[in-house]
Amino acid sequence: MSVQSVSKQTLQRLPQYLNFLKSMPRAGAANISATAIAEALGLGDVQVRKDLALVSSGGRPKVGYDADSLIADLERFLGYDDATSAVIVGAGDLGRALLGYHGFAAYGIEIVAAFEHDPVRSGQTIHGKPVFPVERLQELCKRMQIRIGIIAVPAGEAQAVCDALVEGGVRAVWNFAPVVLSTPKSVLVQNEDIAVPLAVLSKRLTRKLAERE
Repeated sequence: MSVQSVSKQTLQRLPQYLNFLKSMPRAGAANISATAIAEALGLGDVQVRKDLALVSSGGRPKVGYDADSLIADLERFLGYDDATSAVIVGAGDLGRALLGYHGFAAYGIEIVAAFEHDPVRSGQTIHGKPVFPVERLQELCKRMQIRIGIIAVPAGEAQAVCDALVEGGVRAVWNFAPVVLSTPKSVLVQNEDIAVPLAVLSKRLTRKLAERE
């Protein structure tokens, strides 16, 4: 089964299973059950069993899964061993945080470089990743065959950056700039407003506190 045929919710849970399995003491039991994983992560065991059945055929009744084999199956399904390269444009606070985040690997994605307008930041290495002048964005995206671009620049710069990414061969854009981008229909765009989850959480908290009064 391909990643495309799996629901977004399941795809979000699979890295949780992978991280849990990798955190298990290696001297422990060789087998792990869906029920044990569910209890450890606070999830329903039926849901976990269904999720794992999509990526691995190694589960056995009353025995569970061989932990090492299940890790390999999850990594293979998520593309862990065939990482998709991405670049980020903007090496400010947000860009630096994304460059240092290791969780992308669980989804088979590796940010390989950053690009920056500021000549002070350009030429640096951040979290082991080189920072290039933004003028080289199109050229290097073509050379490195980059397919995913992350935009972490101010709104006024975002469209020009997006255009350069597309000209460089990028086919998917993760946009953190507060602006609607114009792109060809062949290019996927995921807009991210990091204030929205916090606003939702605030509203939920307000309702919960009101219920107690």
